[in-house]
Amino acid sequence: MKVFSAQQVREIDRYTIEHEPILSIDLMERAANAIFCWIVNSYSSANWFYIFAGPGNNGGDGVALARMLVEVGYNVKVFVFKTDIAFSSDLAVNIQRLQKQAIASIVNISSIDTIPIIPSNVIIVDALFGSGLSRLLEGVSKSIVDQINNSNAQVVSIDIPSGLFANENPVPNSSSVVKANFTLSLQFPKLSFFFTENSCFVGQWIVLPIGLHAKAIKETPTPYQFLNEEFVSNLVRKRLTFDHKGSYGHCLVVAGSYGMFGAATLSSKACLKAGAGLVTAHIPRIGYSIMQHSVPEVMVSVDENDWFLSSVSNVSKYSAIAIGPGLGTEERTEAALIAFLKNNTKPLVIDADALNIIASNKEYINYVSKGAIITPHPGEFDRLFGNSKSGYERLSMAIEMAQKFEIVIVLKGAFTQIVTPAGNVYFNCTGNPGMATGGSGDVLTGIIVSLLGQGYSNVNAAIIGVYLHGLAGNIAKKEMGEEAIIASDIIKSLGAAFSSIH
Repeated sequence: MKVFSAQQVREIDRYTIEHEPILSIDLMERAANAIFCWIVNSYSSANWFYIFAGPGNNGGDGVALARMLVEVGYNVKVFVFKTDIAFSSDLAVNIQRLQKQAIASIVNISSIDTIPIIPSNVIIVDALFGSGLSRLLEGVSKSIVDQINNSNAQVVSIDIPSGLFANENPVPNSSSVVKANFTLSLQFPKLSFFFTENSCFVGQWIVLPIGLHAKAIKETPTPYQFLNEEFVSNLVRKRLTFDHKGSYGHCLVVAGSYGMFGAATLSSKACLKAGAGLVTAHIPRIGYSIMQHSVPEVMVSVDENDWFLSSVSNVSKYSAIAIGPGLGTEERTEAALIAFLKNNTKPLVIDADALNIIASNKEYINYVSKGAIITPHPGEFDRLFGNSKSGYERLSMAIEMAQKFEIVIVLKGAFTQIVTPAGNVYFNCTGNPGMATGGSGDVLTGIIVSLLGQGYSNVNAAIIGVYLHGLAGNIAKKEMGEEAIIASDIIKSLGAAFSSIH
């Protein structure tokens, strides 16, 4: 699913109106009907609904919704924010239709004194301002939003919470923004939904298709995509009858140090479970028995050092390499990593302590081979490339760095972002908060390097790996709940994850 700017959505709306063709008021009716269907499937008619409508087409959606709700017996009050600016023509038509229906009461809000007291037991529908908003709220509009937020009532926002911008927002956001429980986004998600700092406003968001023109959607360019199962499933190759272990690559996992061999075992096992034909773990000598007992299917290459890694050599036979989980940051490990990076030509995944070592010296990033995949969480990313004030700023920097160094950046978190050297961004749709547990990132590293070793491109390996990792986490959640998930459970669920997308 594509993610567009507010301006692009307006252009797609316009194209739909001109080429379907459909009247603007009828497209609004279609949008309101999609919202209506969600509302009646989510709330009973025993609830009172307070619908706050702004002066534009977002308000028109809200007023059209009010008419549909009262027709089927819902209790609705409509509050229209009236300013010096004339109502949009479609809003004006819908107000006339609602007045003609003569069921729902309509109250104009023109000053702070006319803002209603909102009971906490009503359902608020926020239809004040849509994704076209480009300035912070002030005056009466700000007071309305403050009253909504102070009511403790449940809030459903239409398209986007009023006061929130579709793309970049100030951080911290000192302006008034509606804090929605649910956001019903029309046709597409908004870019701002994918950033942590906006989650307190957006709540749970749902995309409601409203039939915008397929040609316009297809032909409108955007660097942003929201992954879905169909897209990822089409990337996954089927296994052939006469394939053998050599068909699926030999991966090297360079990992572990004293006290951190769990990271090495998790990455290595995940690499196998994601389909690699052969996996070798290069680890400090003291971890030999641990690895052989924990993951007997993994071959072991021991370092000359007992406690930490001091060299990485003889990698010519491997299809792909992962380096970093539990590696530690000893001086000899640092020297070994940099020597390896300077000479490496193999498909590569860099994670965890390998990223921390690279971040310790600004020159080291220049040794990362073109096409490599790095998998930082936000803290690691900031250490590598500098602090960011917001998720939007961090993503913008990730796009710049991926293009500059010709690498793939997997920026981990909710809606993990896969940023490509071409400047494209894929937001992941799988995963849950139960995956916020030690070792989860090591599992992801193992999955991605496995796919690289099997011959997938760096971008496709990152996309499939991130999606499957989150999907396995979701399967584990169904079995045991979020709180009980550990990294090993994600590995155990990989088979079911693969089966569900084949």
